[in-house]
Amino acid sequence: MTQDLSKVRNIGISAHVDSGKTTLTERVLYYTNRIHAIHDVKGKDGVGAKMDSMELERERGITIASAATHCEWKKHHINIIDTPGHVDFTIEVERSLRVLDGAVLVLCGVAGVQSQSFTVDRQMRRYNVPRIAFINKLDRTGANPLRVRDQLREKLSLNPVLIQLPYGVEDKHIGVIDLIEMKGLIFSGDHGEKIEVVDIPEALAAEAESAREEMLDSISMFSDELTEAILEETVTPELIHKALREATIALQCQPVLMGSAYKNRGVQPLLDAINAYLPDPRDVVNRALDLDKINGGDPEEEAGLVIEADPEKAVVALAFKLEDGRYGQLTYLRVYQGTLKRDGTIVNTRTGKKHRVGRLVRMHADEMEEITESGAGDIVAMFGIDCNSGDTFTDGSLNVAMTSIHVPEPVISVAISPADHAAEVKVSKALRRFTKKDPTFQVRVDAESNETIISGMGELHLEVYLERMKREYGANVSVSPPEVAYRETITRKVEFDYLHKKQTGGSGQYGRVAGYLEPFADAEFEFSDETKGGVIPRQFMSSVDAGFRSSLAKGRVIGVPVVNVRVVVNDGAAHTVDSSDVAFKEAARGAWRSVYEKAAPRILEPIMRVVVEGPTEHGGGVMTTLIQRRGMIVGSQEDGPFCRVEAEVPLAEMFGYSTTLRSATQGKAEFTMEFSRYNEVPQSVAEDLIEKHRKAQQAAK
Repeated sequence: MTQDLSKVRNIGISAHVDSGKTTLTERVLYYTNRIHAIHDVKGKDGVGAKMDSMELERERGITIASAATHCEWKKHHINIIDTPGHVDFTIEVERSLRVLDGAVLVLCGVAGVQSQSFTVDRQMRRYNVPRIAFINKLDRTGANPLRVRDQLREKLSLNPVLIQLPYGVEDKHIGVIDLIEMKGLIFSGDHGEKIEVVDIPEALAAEAESAREEMLDSISMFSDELTEAILEETVTPELIHKALREATIALQCQPVLMGSAYKNRGVQPLLDAINAYLPDPRDVVNRALDLDKINGGDPEEEAGLVIEADPEKAVVALAFKLEDGRYGQLTYLRVYQGTLKRDGTIVNTRTGKKHRVGRLVRMHADEMEEITESGAGDIVAMFGIDCNSGDTFTDGSLNVAMTSIHVPEPVISVAISPADHAAEVKVSKALRRFTKKDPTFQVRVDAESNETIISGMGELHLEVYLERMKREYGANVSVSPPEVAYRETITRKVEFDYLHKKQTGGSGQYGRVAGYLEPFADAEFEFSDETKGGVIPRQFMSSVDAGFRSSLAKGRVIGVPVVNVRVVVNDGAAHTVDSSDVAFKEAARGAWRSVYEKAAPRILEPIMRVVVEGPTEHGGGVMTTLIQRRGMIVGSQEDGPFCRVEAEVPLAEMFGYSTTLRSATQGKAEFTMEFSRYNEVPQSVAEDLIEKHRKAQQAAK
């Protein structure tokens, strides 16, 4: 366990898909002697990158699950989490950034700020994560790091500070120019392990001098000490490092480095920058909620508690990720306070359960190293503890909960069913595991259609889980779109007077009910008894109510539940011998059947409130995609480079929208969707639904 917290860094590597995050992590592990051979992400040797340990990741050449590792660089202990780039796996980035102190934002030197760069930026802002930017792929045709720097400023509203310039670009790229030391760094050797420090060539000297002036000007805005040194011409590299570190941790600027991870250039200076500029655990303020105060009625803002990165205080740790390990559930923990020891006792503050810490391990992708204890500021994993993602553990002396992880709502759903009886148990087991470890993957059984509906962040998200279900659990499923929860209602007031009379020997059945049905917007159903003189005995009135309620379950237009109806019974008749609960229940059902068509029934569909957020330049395209889906725009607003469009759209039109939106906005926008209300469907849609229902009834006969 590392005792000196000033030498600990907890960082994440995040970016748009295919910007080189995993390749960069692979080089970091190689230079820090954690691995002894470099493998490509889409390696022809069949090995693949160390951090992509899942078979599906190596096949597709993408990161699906975040992977944790650790390394040592110049006496600093660095915990690293490599996160996915696809928006479908955004929860992996979300929960990683929640527990990290700093991050490296990787950008492609050619494409610059891309769609997921926006999402990652929003996530980093949500958790106030200081960051370093690394402009990658400078060896590729079209690379332009200065343009990427400008995009960081214009598109993401950041304050990027170049501390390096490229030493050549595209096929002439051989290294970087360090603007703090004013030296050139040339990387050579089979894997870029040799670094030659050279004087800046004359051709680049003027550009380097100008860039250094700009760098000093930017950093001095946040440091009076550096401003004085500039005026007195006594600037030292140590002074620049100090000012840059303070400004970075305060989220006032972002140091920008560059290189080519694939060609092994610029990675070692990035490691130096991680040590120099990103915060240690004591530099970050972490808060928890005092559950005793909340339970006592205090508001959340008054129940906040600062958790200090002190190994001597009471243990506070957050479970941020769950995995199915070879030996049971593997729980990833960030220790915020105190010292977690093997064989010690910890308490889950959500459930109140006590747990013994059995095995404590430090992760290296899919490998693990046994440890006996872990102190504040560390990221470790433990086996054999049943908990949920986001649970807080303490030693029992504190009753606190770390602030929760933001979980975005799923945006796409499909219906699944086991291919055969043998697959049922396997599917059930797989769904239980997947929903426990991934809060954005949700499962429910539709009460009306009895279908199993799975929901996720995108088509790729669900596709990966269906593939994992097949590979890891041997469960084959068939997939179909889910049914939309339509409703029926009436639009006209109609009167009824119905007599139910049946004589079959012995006691018969007799019950008469009279009154009216009318539309009712204030509730799904209301029953009102306005009879006088005991025409219907009091003991039978509940049966009349039950008879009408049972008729609501299946409308007579397309067989879906009926809502927004008020039934008033104001007359009736009973027989001293033949009246019964059954008779009056049947009378109510008969009354409903006799007048329902006369009440001008209509079909209602669920209307969703859809909010789309993305770059302002795509605002018009976003509105078009919503209007094409029968959407009604209810508002839009611009906030700098971002815009927000709110609309109401029928749920039936929203299936597959995530793909349409990504195509229309180059993947730069994202949306949330929640139920708003029910609304009448257009006549053409109603006719299609009635015809579909008619065919389904004929097929069932």
